[in-house]
Amino acid sequence: MAHPSQLGFQDAASPIMEELLHFHDHALMIAFLISALVLYTITLMLTTKLTHTNAMDAQEVEMIWTILPAIILILIALPSLRILYLMDEINNPHLTIKTLGHQWYWSYEYTDYEDLSFDSYMTPTQDLSPGAFRLLEVDNRMVIPMESPIRVLISAEDVLHSWAVPSLGIKTDAIPGRLNQTTFITSHPGLFFGQCSEICGSNHSFMPIVVEATPLDYFETWTSAILS
Repeated sequence: MAHPSQLGFQDAASPIMEELLHFHDHALMIAFLISALVLYTITLMLTTKLTHTNAMDAQEVEMIWTILPAIILILIALPSLRILYLMDEINNPHLTIKTLGHQWYWSYEYTDYEDLSFDSYMTPTQDLSPGAFRLLEVDNRMVIPMESPIRVLISAEDVLHSWAVPSLGIKTDAIPGRLNQTTFITSHPGLFFGQCSEICGSNHSFMPIVVEATPLDYFETWTSAILS
């Protein structure tokens, strides 16, 4: 959950999000070093009138500024490709949930169970309980077991939507007539909030997502209560 005036990312709640945060810090440090070097060079050129004779014939300098950017790009590309492959990896999910975007709510269907599906609408402001988050709370949360591989199949019924939960490192488009999939593992129990991230009409701002990660025992009790 983001805090007011927060400048950084939300705390990671999945291994993929932890990898994304590490890559962000890695790329940001490279950008900071490049910016500092460029600023130092500009300052040096503006504050001194001396010119080294070897700098006029800049064969060595041209070799450096040709090879160095290539090395920097490799240092950024390799960890980026690694994370992309990790995000596409699917290893025997314990649970599959089909998510369908509508104007303007989400539907969830637990395909491993015979009849476990429900709609998830935003809770109106006047119906919020004390301590609940305005525009983020829903009437039916997507409950999942923690520390288990979860596969989410995402599509839409009417227009483009996007199922996004920042703390889990997930953002997948919901496209009518197409089935996209994503996987994640929650590393600890809790409530993880998200919203539709694709402009989908007048009530686009009122399509929150709440993922509730629970211990396996609680999840089994919840499914039994829903199905009974």
